[in-house]
Amino acid sequence: MTEITQLLKNNREWAESITKENPDFFHKLSQQQTPEYLWIGCSDSRVPANDIVGLLPGELFVHRNVANVVIHTDLNCQAVLQYAVDVLKVKHIIVTGHYGCGGVKAALGDEQLGLIDNWLRAIRDIYYRNESRFRVISDEEKRTDLMCELNVIEQVANICHTNIVQNAWRRGQELSVHGWIYAVKDGIIKDLGVKVNKLEQVAEAYRMGVSDATKSDY
Repeated sequence: MTEITQLLKNNREWAESITKENPDFFHKLSQQQTPEYLWIGCSDSRVPANDIVGLLPGELFVHRNVANVVIHTDLNCQAVLQYAVDVLKVKHIIVTGHYGCGGVKAALGDEQLGLIDNWLRAIRDIYYRNESRFRVISDEEKRTDLMCELNVIEQVANICHTNIVQNAWRRGQELSVHGWIYAVKDGIIKDLGVKVNKLEQVAEAYRMGVSDATKSDY
């Protein structure tokens, strides 16, 4: 049996086990999705979003990319964000990084890797803005851990700077943005204590005015 064939076999066994436990599960799932959470995480294969928070298919809307970065020019991420907020009406957006992230490690180094160097530039910018904090840390693992945490905090801010999220708050929509980090070595998530749930928590410089297209909603 080839590796690919094994995956198909695994799928059938998984579907059968779910159906045996809950015969109506897939029928109900096919009717609609009503997740309360948007998870923005890293593409790392060791960080399976649904599994580590104990949620079933349909309960977690997920976007993943290298090093869980939210960039305003990334239309893929922005489209996911808008769909989750405006259509699915999620109540929580959770940015979840992880310790030992390969993307973050690469951003801390000076090796040229190719196309991904452009993507990691956003993380390097975070490092240079906080360079003084790293000068006093000689342990490489601790430096990477700090950078992973700072990266999550930055991406929470980037989400809150979007007109998508700010307009939701203006509409009175219940929406919170959180920053978490996951430890692969023990499977535990750490809440970084970053939570934003209203426009007043966003720095004034990043608060957007109401557009003509949305004024009628207020």
